Amino acid sequence: MNQHISSPRPPTATSRPAHITAWVMQALLAAVFLFSGVTKWLGGEQTRQTFEEVGAGQWLRYVTGAVEIAGGVGLLVPFLAALAALALSGVMVGAAVSETVLVDDGNPVIPLAVLALCGALVWLRRGSLSEYTARLGRPSAARTPAG
Repeated sequence: MNQHISSPRPPTATSRPAHITAWVMQALLAAVFLFSGVTKWLGGEQTRQTFEEVGAGQWLRYVTGAVEIAGGVGLLVPFLAALAALALSGVMVGAAVSETVLVDDGNPVIPLAVLALCGALVWLRRGSLSEYTARLGRPSAARTPAG
């Protein structure tokens, strides 16, 4: 007899207000990151100058812009929103450190504020992160040997 025992779902934003809050945050963060990523790709004078001050060259501007655009799109896909927010949190940590240490007259307030929003979204969507890790631990049909 094959009995399927499921573990209880991890806590997540289950109340209607929390669910609406999460979607509003996802839309707001998606707009911020899409705008920021496109701005980096277009490379205005101030953007180019900032990345020159960082010292890594313009290639970092393109990579950062691509990650921000991909993350902005990921925030709008329900299955990917938590992972996108988690990845973009890493980008914001890097931005805050760069603004503090590498950029003349840098100001880490905006990256830290966006980091806080990303962290709150990860918390609200934490149930999907648990689902990802559970899926990683399960063998898929393609990996199991034929019996």
